[in-house]
Amino acid sequence: MEFLCLAPTHSFSTNPNSTKNISIDRTSTTGRIMKMYQNMRGSTVRPSALPLKMSRIVSVPDISAPVVNVPAILPKVDPGELIVNKPTGGDSDELFQYLVDILAAPVYDVAIESPLERAEKLSARLGVNFFIKREDKQSVFSFKLRGAYNMMSNLSKEELAKGVITASAGNHAQGVALAGTRLGSAATIVMPTTTPQIKVDAVKALGGKVVLHGETFDEAQTHALELSQNNGLTFIPPFDAPGVIKGQGTIGTEINRQLKDIHAVFVPVGGGGLIAGVASFFKQVAPNTKIIGVEPFGAASMTLSLYEGHRVKLENVDTFADGVAVALVGEYTFAKCQELIDGMVLVGNDNISSAIKDVYDEGRNILETSGAVSIAGAAAYCEFYKIKNENIVAIASGANMDFSKLHKVTELAGLGSGKEALLATFVIEQPGSFKAFVGLVGSLNISELTYRFTSERKNALILYRVEVDEKSDLEEMIGKMNSSNMNTLNLSHSELAVDHLKHLVGGSANISDEIFCEFTFPEKAGSLSKFLDVFSPRWNITLCRYRDQGDINASVLVGFQIPQSEIDEFKKQADALGYPYEFDNFNEAFNLVVAE
Repeated sequence: MEFLCLAPTHSFSTNPNSTKNISIDRTSTTGRIMKMYQNMRGSTVRPSALPLKMSRIVSVPDISAPVVNVPAILPKVDPGELIVNKPTGGDSDELFQYLVDILAAPVYDVAIESPLERAEKLSARLGVNFFIKREDKQSVFSFKLRGAYNMMSNLSKEELAKGVITASAGNHAQGVALAGTRLGSAATIVMPTTTPQIKVDAVKALGGKVVLHGETFDEAQTHALELSQNNGLTFIPPFDAPGVIKGQGTIGTEINRQLKDIHAVFVPVGGGGLIAGVASFFKQVAPNTKIIGVEPFGAASMTLSLYEGHRVKLENVDTFADGVAVALVGEYTFAKCQELIDGMVLVGNDNISSAIKDVYDEGRNILETSGAVSIAGAAAYCEFYKIKNENIVAIASGANMDFSKLHKVTELAGLGSGKEALLATFVIEQPGSFKAFVGLVGSLNISELTYRFTSERKNALILYRVEVDEKSDLEEMIGKMNSSNMNTLNLSHSELAVDHLKHLVGGSANISDEIFCEFTFPEKAGSLSKFLDVFSPRWNITLCRYRDQGDINASVLVGFQIPQSEIDEFKKQADALGYPYEFDNFNEAFNLVVAE
């Protein structure tokens, strides 16, 4: 589902209301978890900053804190626009110890020194020296084995003999499983029941014991922590532990050996372990190199947390880039980012898809969506600020792509690069109007077209894609359309249009009391049945549009026939169901195509 970030001004600044005192019930599950975290981390000083907004979010200063709504009030930010952090520098003794431990980390028992490759086509297009750090070349196709192995290699023989446990739906799971096999320690991996079978099989193949529990990562992690306490297993966090952070920091040592005079290193951010480790190294040995985090607009938990001055938990997370789709960043990692990083940039799913195509064009390699996040951010940053002749590094963090997701990546890639545009044009339905439309498109090649006349409309709607060489050519063509009484809109950045609307150009069925909602379903057997049990036969379902996109969640467009007097009852039922949803009746693109 598309999430809109009504994003930040250009820098993080102080929010005087960001500090709250929270009492902890240590008898509750969250209280026990919080106590465990506090015992692990000691006290942490956390400077203040200010809030960002996205769709609906909730703000929690601590993982045991009550949920508080955050108002949605900030102006728009463009992809690649730097949201500046003002790092505090941190404790010099602690940072020096991080440096020593990163340099001594034994990660090369399982990891390779991944290559730093110059991307020739990207470099030529952007006018910079663009380098990609190829962590997708690791044996598990991800950087995650570094942190897992480093933390586990520092456990005692007794701890290893008892076994380890973690919660993960992806790359961290494989890292822990591999490390457990190499160190002779039984590794239990708790995975959500929504985890694709290919990922479950990959963990088992590496020697991990898989326990499926809960529909979300939070439910899986809570269960893993309970098993850890009950069975004496050491919990290996996906990102929020010094040992994990230091293991990921070895990537920074390699980049520094492989290239000097770097303008900026771009790092994908999920929970924050990778960027915390890279920044801990770089800010001591090459402090002039900018360390910039990259997040999707729909999963901007670190950006929001830095802006708010405490960790912010997202109520809904866009899972397109599932490896960085984290609702709440780590406490260690958040503190390190406040202390060390230079800022964050945000990118759309179309930018990420375009970056996957860029890497494919460079060397016929396919990254996973989260693996391409930093490349998308680095390219967008260079374009936004017109950076030239600088050394730019982006970390390709993984290549565990679900094959079925390639369909959506392909759909979005051309739009994200600006080489394609998705347009909607209304034409007067009369003989010769379609021919006149094609004539006005002119030299721009039509790569996809959907056209259906309906007697319910005054005009016929044409939804189509065109290939674009120069932005000015597209603007000229749209101008010609509009001046010829063919109203034309650019829908290139509407995922609702990309996912659903081209299949619905037949328009409205003129059904009374019809409303439309876009729901986010967990991609698992039984989700549709659970949905129908809530709403049917109470309300008539007038439309349903779904396609598997190879994601953890699925976007499903549904029409209902609901009298206005029953809307509040419908909302209560929808809220109780627990599937995130949005009403589409007020979406401009939707109303143009479906509800006219």
